[in-house]
Amino acid sequence: MTSKTISQGILRAVGIILGIALLLYFLYQIQSVIAYLAIAAVIALIGRPIVLFLRRKLKLPNTLAVILTMLFMVAIFAGVIALFVPLISEQGKNLSLLDIDQLKDNLNTLYQEVMAFFGATPEVVDEIIQESDFEKNIVDRLDIGFIPNILNSFLNVLSTASIGLFSVLFISFFFLKDSKLFQRGILAFVPKTKEGGTVNSIDKINNLLSRYFVGLLLQIFILFVIYTITLLIVGIENAIVIAFLCALFNIIPYVGPIIGGAIMIVLTMTSNLGMDFSSVILPKTGYVLIGLLVGQLVDNFFSQPFIFSNSVKSHPLEIFLIIIIAGLLFGVVGMIVAVPGYTAIKVILKEFLAENKIVKSLTKSL
Repeated sequence: MTSKTISQGILRAVGIILGIALLLYFLYQIQSVIAYLAIAAVIALIGRPIVLFLRRKLKLPNTLAVILTMLFMVAIFAGVIALFVPLISEQGKNLSLLDIDQLKDNLNTLYQEVMAFFGATPEVVDEIIQESDFEKNIVDRLDIGFIPNILNSFLNVLSTASIGLFSVLFISFFFLKDSKLFQRGILAFVPKTKEGGTVNSIDKINNLLSRYFVGLLLQIFILFVIYTITLLIVGIENAIVIAFLCALFNIIPYVGPIIGGAIMIVLTMTSNLGMDFSSVILPKTGYVLIGLLVGQLVDNFFSQPFIFSNSVKSHPLEIFLIIIIAGLLFGVVGMIVAVPGYTAIKVILKEFLAENKIVKSLTKSL
């Protein structure tokens, strides 16, 4: 091997590394556009069954079916936003009239009632606080000054999101109107010898993920109904909005239900501040816990197995391991995209490596 060959190999390797680095930098710079495309693709997958129904059952033209589907989905989105308007308006009014000292007194009363109910004496609690280097009671350390900052940040995000919303709707319309648009974009980077297998993979992935996302919406709706009934029975204000928010957290596997449950419990307790702990707050919190338990039992033993077995064709244990691994590697985002990403990888592997023993065992149900 001559020095010229070695130097050419080194230059080629450096060029490849530099090209990959530039590509990654470019993708990082346009990450918002990639996010718009990903969200639009999910919306298109969810709306695809509706478009097919309108075209095949009602014999509507493709463009009209897409327009009606988009209007239907926008109406649902607007309805969800409308649910939060009264809550935001009420909370804004409460913040403007909020008596911080009164709030601290109420929280301090609730704290003392909880300690008394569980038999903890003030002396023991004070000793634990002093040993933990707390100079003051944890309630006295409460700082409400962050609330205006959160509201300002929310308004800034909302104004910026309007551009993203328009972009997502625009892209989603064309993804629904031309179902092959995304496919042609991918085929532009695929060798001609692999185009057939790529087309088959894309079609199968579209079918599986469409069913998965529709099933996911059904899963959230079931939890929403259970949570709403629970909160209405307990008598919590804005029960529908709180139930929807907590059910929406279920999109995050395993961690989401814990967050949603904690929010429901906290809102239940704080909505009854000033009332007797043992006769009012504790029973209502117990009813909410029972509702959460029922919701999670239905979700774990009915909703999730039904969705996984009938949409992505994967065993629940298989899904559990994939979600855990994705969570360890990529955090919460990894847990959310684990199931659709794993499904897409399985379809591609079956199409191009069907004879591999491991691939056969993983994709036998596809």
